[in-house]
Amino acid sequence: MWELIQENKKKSWLIFIYMGICLLLIGYLIGYVWFSSQGAVYGIFLAICLWIILSLISYASGDSILLFSSHAKSVSHNIHPQLFNVVEEIKIAANLPVMPKIYIIDTPATNAFATGKTIENSSIAITAGLLSQLNRDELQGVIAHEMSHIINRDVMYMTFAGVMLGSITLLSQIFLRGMWYSGSSRRYRSRSSSSGGGNAQIIAMIIALIFAILAPILARLFYFSLSRKREYLADACAVRLTRYPLGLASALKKISNSKIPLESANKITAPMYIDNPFKKEKMKVSSLFSTHPPIEERIQILGSLMQGVNYTEYQKAFSKIKGQSSLIPSSGLSDSKNISIKQTSATKNPSQTIKKNVRDTGDLIRALNNFIFLTCVCGLKLKIPPNFKKQSTSCPRCSRNIPVPLADVKIAAAALGAKGKSLKKNVSQQIKQVYLRKNKNWETFNCNSCHSLVQLSPLLTEATIPCPNCHQKINIENT
Repeated sequence: MWELIQENKKKSWLIFIYMGICLLLIGYLIGYVWFSSQGAVYGIFLAICLWIILSLISYASGDSILLFSSHAKSVSHNIHPQLFNVVEEIKIAANLPVMPKIYIIDTPATNAFATGKTIENSSIAITAGLLSQLNRDELQGVIAHEMSHIINRDVMYMTFAGVMLGSITLLSQIFLRGMWYSGSSRRYRSRSSSSGGGNAQIIAMIIALIFAILAPILARLFYFSLSRKREYLADACAVRLTRYPLGLASALKKISNSKIPLESANKITAPMYIDNPFKKEKMKVSSLFSTHPPIEERIQILGSLMQGVNYTEYQKAFSKIKGQSSLIPSSGLSDSKNISIKQTSATKNPSQTIKKNVRDTGDLIRALNNFIFLTCVCGLKLKIPPNFKKQSTSCPRCSRNIPVPLADVKIAAAALGAKGKSLKKNVSQQIKQVYLRKNKNWETFNCNSCHSLVQLSPLLTEATIPCPNCHQKINIENT
């Protein structure tokens, strides 16, 4: 496996170097056209500075920017135990040293992505639309696919390749817009004719214009080619982790059936997703300009894995469907270990179950957005928005007055600051708090120590949960 990762790194660096040469060359031509031959060095310097600045920003907070722009919400074990447990299972199977952070994106689109500059700082995000459609086997397949991107170091290299592509595109746009708005071409022609080097200057300017137009296109082709190959490789790694290729194949089929675009995605971040987030453009672009390989071919390859799920079997299936034999490096094909397919009774999702999953996922998103869940004595469930400031509300069905647990921000902040002193002094005090669970639905209550809101998920089966603010243990008992 390590040799496979090393081979993956070599190919990444080659593409990275090619894109770097494109960036320096366009910087050289811009400097030459704007400031003559002596200014070519300034153009190269500008290109390097731009790339360094964007790379530093990307390395320091690129994953945070991507998660923030995607409107992703962090998920803990208390909020969605099933998703957390699936990620933990794949993490153990992949022998990762740390657990990736888990996020959910509030959108009906069906997609997922992984991000993070290192394995220790990696994150996996899945859309609410996809989460509501998948059963456990399918969810394992998607998580294993994204975990494979983390294992193969795809996330880091795709991030930096995306930064390089963004630098080339930005530099090209600066040059083209400068030529258009400043009338530079007229100045170059007049200056060059007076100095006697008219033909050389005009030729240089034409070359610079052509390269400024073609460089982003060529860089994007490199970038998309890298992305497409990595998707196949991540599929191959994913089925090794789950030993159930039909789970991932079924998930990809559900993703392909959705026509809802992911609005928060853009052309630079699109290759990071498990499938093309621009559903409307999916059938309009050629395979050369596509960010992802055809999802139908990926499903066919996974469906034809019948003898096992090692790299050799995946390469055979890939060659049969694609007619190509250069996906898995020789180091990966040397692994002849027989990995049998797991036998499972895949649970089907009838329409009624899917509708319930959609409702449950909607409640999950409300919980992540700090909605308050209350159940009246008459059985009516109330979902109160976070901007509600009254201490009580009346039941619309029976008109009973129901107290509303509101977070006390001052007390919560003080408790959080003092947790290292007061809460850790007396360990026995941390297990005295008890909450009586009223039903198996979402419930919201106040922590006795810090008065912050605690969300109790219907999926939670543990007898004890920590407060998300002060981390004091709360015992859960059923009434």
